[in-house]
Amino acid sequence: MPKGLFAAIVLAGCIVESGFGIAQTPDPENHDDTAARTIVEKADQVRFPRDGFQVDIKIDSEQDGQKSESRRYRVLSKGNDNTVVMIVEPASERGQIMLMKSRDLWIFLPEVSQPVRLSLAQRLTGQVANGDLARANFSGDYKPRILKSESINGENHHVLELTAIDRGVTYQKVLYWVRQSNNAPHKAEFYSLSNRLLKTCVYENFQNMLGERRPTRLVMEDALRKGERSILEYSDMKKRDLPDRVFTKEYLRRLE
Repeated sequence: MPKGLFAAIVLAGCIVESGFGIAQTPDPENHDDTAARTIVEKADQVRFPRDGFQVDIKIDSEQDGQKSESRRYRVLSKGNDNTVVMIVEPASERGQIMLMKSRDLWIFLPEVSQPVRLSLAQRLTGQVANGDLARANFSGDYKPRILKSESINGENHHVLELTAIDRGVTYQKVLYWVRQSNNAPHKAEFYSLSNRLLKTCVYENFQNMLGERRPTRLVMEDALRKGERSILEYSDMKKRDLPDRVFTKEYLRRLE
């Protein structure tokens, strides 16, 4: 098994830190769970389409400003519960494929007859967990509530606390900043079960893709190890007709 993959299976990882802006009076919607769910659902739709699509992702990991690793993936996704992640680079790991069904995740290795079960929280590369690529369904994985409003660079944001619905999700708690004007995600902080800040994610470089202005650059910084970060760049997003059979363990060998 390639060393990089072994690390992806064995190492547990996670994310986030941050904080800029001035806290204001708590939002009157603070106790309105319906309003909080609507905000998170709309932010999910800004990040990714609900219909079948394909997108290429480049991940550059850095240590103290120096690039330590570069990897490329192709992601096929349909709805919130079906995702395939194919390794494109490095060439030595090409042919390895991750499959997510609901919150179940497997990896297919060409030299192994049966897929191997993975955790969403296990580290894939750099600051990126498996679940960061395979499952970005905040609205389905967390119970949200609005904590307050906050102004960042003169623009008002909802600040939400997302609490995991169970221990099978990628992170146990997320603090999430969403622009009030257009429901675009701005920043997230990811916490462990013990409420320890793991890493931060900032959503940047919004561009028009499939009818929506979506973030095409995500910067994830390790809150525990200063100077370590990963930069995810999304490109070539396109619609794809993806039948349900694509998202089955039996179909993985046929994917290109």
